[in-house]
Amino acid sequence: MATPAFEDIADTFAFLDDWEDRYRHVIELGRAMPALDEAFRVPATKVNGCASQVWLMPHVEGQGPGARFDFQGESDAMIVRGLIAVLHALYSGLTVAEVGQVDAAAELGRLGLTEHLSSQRSNGVRAMVERIRDLASATAAA
Repeated sequence: MATPAFEDIADTFAFLDDWEDRYRHVIELGRAMPALDEAFRVPATKVNGCASQVWLMPHVEGQGPGARFDFQGESDAMIVRGLIAVLHALYSGLTVAEVGQVDAAAELGRLGLTEHLSSQRSNGVRAMVERIRDLASATAAA
């Protein structure tokens, strides 16, 4: 259940042969994201379990399981900012109920990210996915 934005990333990854090119693409995705306002870089939005500083700020339109999910994110590391952009492409615009149905490990596996990230970065991605799922789940239950 990937969004069109995530499919675009997957298509680009399939086109790029070299992992250095793929890393550069991930970093460019992060650079293209709007910055998260400094006011939202607070302990309540910080993601624990990441080696880098990471903040995720949810934006939900509507109520209950049909509410549309979106978020903004920020990191002090460019590659992590790019990974946030990849996760944004994976989840943005889904309903909060659909967010819980996404198999993030499988989708990210399609990009080959799991084999090419350090264990610390992989743990950080898992922590971000868990946080996104928790934010969507809390909204769905409201």
